[in-house]
Amino acid sequence: MIDRLSQGLLFITLRLGRMLLVILVVLVGTFLLLRLAPGDPALTMASAAGLDDPAYVERLRHEMGLDRPLPSQLASYLGGVLQGDLGFSHRNQTAVWALIAERLPATLLLLLSAFVLSSVAGIGLGVLAASSRQRSGRLDRVVGVVALLLYATPAFWLALLLVILFSIALGVLPAFGMESVGAGLRGWAHAWDVAQHLLLPCVSLSFVFLAVYVQLTRSAMLEAFTQDFVRTARAKGASEQRVLLAHVLRNALLPVTTYAGLQLGQLASASLLVEVVYAWPGIGRLLYESLEARDYPLLLGVFLVISVLVLLGNLISELCCYLADPRLASGGAQ
Repeated sequence: MIDRLSQGLLFITLRLGRMLLVILVVLVGTFLLLRLAPGDPALTMASAAGLDDPAYVERLRHEMGLDRPLPSQLASYLGGVLQGDLGFSHRNQTAVWALIAERLPATLLLLLSAFVLSSVAGIGLGVLAASSRQRSGRLDRVVGVVALLLYATPAFWLALLLVILFSIALGVLPAFGMESVGAGLRGWAHAWDVAQHLLLPCVSLSFVFLAVYVQLTRSAMLEAFTQDFVRTARAKGASEQRVLLAHVLRNALLPVTTYAGLQLGQLASASLLVEVVYAWPGIGRLLYESLEARDYPLLLGVFLVISVLVLLGNLISELCCYLADPRLASGGAQ
């Protein structure tokens, strides 16, 4: 027990150390890429305000720290991040963290909803397809065709189609935003209003990943059906339901769990287009707005938060695999 606990602590410590190293590389890499990109954020901001006075532009560059040497800018930024300061958005005249904290709950709600929908529905359809393959195989073919169509459909194109169908043609679901503006709803009425606004973005974001879950679960289960432990369980008189759930599905979930951690990173990137299409007030739309305005501190802050979300998803995935299969203990700590 003590040896297992020490291996687990070493596993977590090494993963956390790797996370910090990746975050440092992301911070330095994105900072240098943005600073070396053509264009002047101060000039862009001055032009947007209708002021092209060189003295005003130079004052803006001084306030934004752009007139300092690049190594000094990088050291100052990294020092601020270590103290929890992500910088100041001169375009919005507020702290970067305040802007991100305001938008982050909406993004987390969208990401978690899409994650739950795609994983639960995808695993369920994968189980149905694999179990059907053991019998007639008709349902397996239908699920396979549907999964292929969903995987080949771009998320932004599906989002536009859903808006046209359910919002414009049928008028049953709202097309834009997170809640009804000026409605003043409270309690369950407000929750129902948010859920209605969430449905279309969630479906648009989750369908591609749902198809991957279907194929992964189906392939892993079909492979598990051919293993010796399944034949042994059947020889001992275990029911087909117990073989399916306790033996086949349990072993098939390991590759699915690994993909689930990677999915968070893909969800974070795919949510950018979905949030723009639906005007969803999350950090994906904030990233688009800051990129359009060349707001470097805000861009760096959003990149940092997305990187942390991706790395946390990967860490949770690795921990789930570690707990599901004790044989990973020796290899996971290396």
